[in-house]
Amino acid sequence: MEYKIAIAKQLSDILKSKRKSLGLTQTDMGQKLGISQRVFARNETSPEKVHFERILQICSELDMDLVLRERTKDAPKAVSPDVESW
Repeated sequence: MEYKIAIAKQLSDILKSKRKSLGLTQTDMGQKLGISQRVFARNETSPEKVHFERILQICSELDMDLVLRERTKDAPKAVSPDVESW
C-alpha cells in the first residue's frame, strides 16, 4: 500500500495504524528501538520533532520503506505552512 504524506499528522496516523495492525504496542516498539514506551509515544505522536534517522528506524521495525518520488505535473502541491519556513 502507498501513502501520500503532506503533513506530520498524516505520518503519525500511518505509523500508529501500521503498528496496531501488526499487533504491536508502544511498549513493544520501544523495546525494539531501545527506548522507553513514553519516548516512543512522543515519537509516534509528534514525528515532526523526531530525528529523521529515528523515523527510518520506526519504518524499518514496521516493515515499511520510505520512498520519495517526483510529483506528476498535474498533481497539486501539498505544502504545510511549516515547510515553507525551512
